[in-house]
Amino acid sequence: MININLFSKAIIVTTTQLTMILIAVATIFLVFILVAILKMYKLKAENRKLMQTNAYTDYEKSGEDLSSGHLYDDN
Repeated sequence: MININLFSKAIIVTTTQLTMILIAVATIFLVFILVAILKMYKLKAENRKLMQTNAYTDYEKSGEDLSSGHLYDDN
């Protein structure tokens, strides 16, 4: 009976400890979200820059058919 009581005391987590753990986990997830948002904005800026280049407009004006590639198996 003494061993069970000792084991149950070892499992008990105080409210302060639980709060600190939750704050730490929330902080880590907040950092991940902020990194994802920054990457999204960087990708949008790069995409905008690529859309303004001549290579994209030249390809769009050529009207080349993409379905004639080797992946579509048209022999």
